[in-house]
Amino acid sequence: MRIATLSFVAALAVSATPVLAEFTKVDDQSEFVALVAGKELKRPFVNLEVSPDGQITGRGAAWPVSGEWTWKDGFFCRDLFWGEDALGYNCQEVKAAGDRVIFTSDQGAGDSAEFRLR
Repeated sequence: MRIATLSFVAALAVSATPVLAEFTKVDDQSEFVALVAGKELKRPFVNLEVSPDGQITGRGAAWPVSGEWTWKDGFFCRDLFWGEDALGYNCQEVKAAGDRVIFTSDQGAGDSAEFRLR
């Protein structure tokens, strides 16, 4: 009886655990625009807006962020400035889950940054 009760409690605990959404790749520009249009991309000390017309604006720490973006071959390609520093052109893989989005540089092979959509 005790084993059956413990098994039931364990099963209940597992079923009550929230399921974490899996990130899925954003494949096309219209899907990306629908995801970010009218929203801010936020992470600690960074607040960005990526507009449907190809502009990027915001702040990173104490400096302004500006740039332009296009969609090319399934990737978000941006040319970015942070303050007066040119961060350069880079095409990034985009993955999304709920109100979160991850950008991974070098077409998914480089560093990643996760943002909340607000």
